[in-house]
Amino acid sequence: MQEAPYQVLLYYLYTDIESPQEYRDAHKALCDELELRGRIIVGSEGINGTVSGTVENCKQYMEAMYADPMTQDIEFKIDPEQGHVFPKMSVKARDEIVTLGLGEEDFSPNECTGKYLDPKAWREAIRDPDAVIIDARNDYEWDLGHFKGAIRPPVPAFRDLPQWIRDNYEKFDGKKILTYCTGGIRCEKFSGFLVKEGFEDVSQLHGGIVKYGKDPEVKGEDFDGQCYVFDQRIGVPVNQVNPNVVARCVHCDIETERYVNCANKMCNAQHFCCEACEAESKRCCCDACRDVFTKEYEGVLQ
Repeated sequence: MQEAPYQVLLYYLYTDIESPQEYRDAHKALCDELELRGRIIVGSEGINGTVSGTVENCKQYMEAMYADPMTQDIEFKIDPEQGHVFPKMSVKARDEIVTLGLGEEDFSPNECTGKYLDPKAWREAIRDPDAVIIDARNDYEWDLGHFKGAIRPPVPAFRDLPQWIRDNYEKFDGKKILTYCTGGIRCEKFSGFLVKEGFEDVSQLHGGIVKYGKDPEVKGEDFDGQCYVFDQRIGVPVNQVNPNVVARCVHCDIETERYVNCANKMCNAQHFCCEACEAESKRCCCDACRDVFTKEYEGVLQ
């Protein structure tokens, strides 16, 4: 089989960056030179990114990162692709490379984080009926796919998790807590937060769902649905052992993993919609949005 001409690189590293803005400018220049596309966030605490490019250009990018003493310990998760999965290249400097919003209570995962579990150890851990599995991603990511038995925190975003934990402290106190996310970066910070809050048995899936799905022995077992990714692919397969579909069309309730944005621009909500319902719903998430979209569309035509 011919090798795919492009690759997608997913990575992060918590490392001290003294001048994030200067690093951002130099890094953007490197990415542009290599004709990469993607999204990268740089902060004083490290770097977090996903990029796509040709196999050769991705190789040069990884070599440049390994050659820099500041990022030499970085780990890349690599997916083959037929082309770019991003429309452009964006590199931004921000206060946090993932937004947990702890303010003055913020810390580095290099100082405090939960215990690492490799894919094989994670597979065994989540089968413990007494374990509490907390998904550290956004709610719409859980809706597309998640580990069997995982809790979907009733909060819209990652930054809302600390307050939810504090509000439900007694429910998790004394429990074996397992947490996971897409590539590992969010649960590095979230698991450390749990440790700092006083929970004694906290573990995380090292490398996240993506690494779990690539493990040659585990092969993504016991992950239901697909893994949500922040690029044009939207979702990627994980489970090669006992896969199933968990998402359902909001209109007819059949199984589907087609995530689309509501055609009503004032809404734009991402929702599951099968091909058969897309035409009838005008790709809107509900009747109210369809009415608004229809009126706007007919107004333009008139």
